[in-house]
Amino acid sequence: YATPGSAGLDLLAAIDADIELKPGARMAVATGIAIELPLGVEAQVRPRSGLALNHGITCLNSPGTIDSDYRGTLGVIVMNAGQEAFDIGHGDRIAQMVVAPVLRAEFDMVDDLSVTARGSGGFGSTGVSE
Repeated sequence: YATPGSAGLDLLAAIDADIELKPGARMAVATGIAIELPLGVEAQVRPRSGLALNHGITCLNSPGTIDSDYRGTLGVIVMNAGQEAFDIGHGDRIAQMVVAPVLRAEFDMVDDLSVTARGSGGFGSTGVSE
């Protein structure tokens, strides 16, 4: 964690040679670490805001979920949505990881759902301003 108030911890690239990520390209970048999470906890892999704003570097499948029963090495799927090539070197901070509790839902089959003001309105149905 970079600061005492950080929600996410930095994930670093663990690579043998520098990578040039061209605009529009995506790849999985190794971190060289594996973790063991307790049951009822997940880890979410998210983009770093500075990389996203300054270079267009983001994480696909974001947030990526690391389940409590996964035991492999962590990788980060990064994409260059920017206009310039971006170099990734060993030890570079490429993403952040947030550890969070997981709630498991129980589902019941029903014939009808309760009525709300929004109803079945989907994307954009609540507008962009009041």
